[in-house]
Amino acid sequence: MRTEERREGILRLLETSESVTVAELVERLGASEATVRRDLVQLDQHGALRRTHGGARRLALRGVTTPFAARAGINAEAKGRIAAAAAGMLAHGESVVLDGGTTCLEVAHRLTDPSLRVVPLSLRCATVLGGAGAQITMCGGDVRPDELTATGARALDSLSTMRFDTAIISCRGFTLSDGVTSYDSEDAAIKAAAVRYSGRIILLCDSTKWGKTAFGWVAEARDLTTVVTDHVLTRDERETADALGLEVVTVQGPPPPAQHGRPGGHSARTAVPAS
Repeated sequence: MRTEERREGILRLLETSESVTVAELVERLGASEATVRRDLVQLDQHGALRRTHGGARRLALRGVTTPFAARAGINAEAKGRIAAAAAGMLAHGESVVLDGGTTCLEVAHRLTDPSLRVVPLSLRCATVLGGAGAQITMCGGDVRPDELTATGARALDSLSTMRFDTAIISCRGFTLSDGVTSYDSEDAAIKAAAVRYSGRIILLCDSTKWGKTAFGWVAEARDLTTVVTDHVLTRDERETADALGLEVVTVQGPPPPAQHGRPGGHSARTAVPAS
């Protein structure tokens, strides 16, 4: 098992359990005790968990976010597939508001159509898009440390003056019953504004966020147009999505290289939106 896969496995275990022991991780991951301890040291230093005597405990409570750098490495391959599929859904000349999560940053790497007008809610995304020669309009407001995303009343006022063909947003959690949630009310308010002022809403939700809820509520599932995910829906979930008129696109296969433009990705559409 590769280092990235092993560390992702540790964080996945902590999604469902408050704490784990080194002995449990050795058994579940098939790695040596020394390797597991090194992984815990690195993850602790990145702020993804807190080491304890003989193991680790999670930090990702409803109102707490894992640092951006640590999140970027979680389920990275799936995020690439999700980003490629979402980028491929955009039409020539669209106006797009792009959220600031780790998967949205992957989308930014894949937006090379110069006809797109993009409003990035993240300085990271803006930097990537600027290097690709995209048409960029910046949102006003304050900037959150570490996340480098727009926040506050001025950002909300700025968004209220614009209208978008498509919003591409990320989340901290998503369920078909509770909808889209984020880690705090301020971030949720920005995402909700992006939803409010857009004609089409694409949610990026990798499997580590599916079935989870966080503190700040953003939108109902029925408010969305499409969810792009690597989660494979159960029969009940598929029926619920159909009833909501929600399209769920499940991505499969390796992600196309980001430098090759705006790939469409490989996807299986598991629900069709109501007409």
